[in-house]
Amino acid sequence: MATTTVLPTKGSASTSGRGIKITTSASPGDTIHAYQAGTTAGNFDVVDVTVYNSDTVDRTITFQDGGTTSPDDSRGGTVPAGEERTFYNFMGQNGLLLKAFGSAANVLSAHVRVRNVVTA
Repeated sequence: MATTTVLPTKGSASTSGRGIKITTSASPGDTIHAYQAGTTAGNFDVVDVTVYNSDTVDRTITFQDGGTTSPDDSRGGTVPAGEERTFYNFMGQNGLLLKAFGSAANVLSAHVRVRNVVTA
C-alpha cells in the first residue's frame, strides 16, 4: 500500500522563510519557488502565496506557473493598498518555476508556503 507524506516547508527562493520582494513589473517575473524535481506520479508541491502590498494604492500581481505563456500559465489578482491577499493551491513538479511580477516594482512581497507531497 502506498504511503503519502506531506512535508511543509518554505519557498525555495526564500531566505530563512522570509518574504520575497517582487522586483519586476513585467514578464518574466521573479522566481518565488522551484517545484520539486522529477515526474513521478503522486510527487508534487502544493504552494500557497500570501502577498503584502506596502504601497498606498492597490496593485496587481501576476503569477507565472511553470511557464511564461499568457494566459495559459498566468493567474493573479489585486492586492489592496496596505493589505495582504493569499493565493492558494499552485501545484507542480519537474523543477518548473513559479514566478511573479507586479504592476509596480518593489512594493509587493510574497510569503511562500510549500507542502511537498511524496508518495512511496
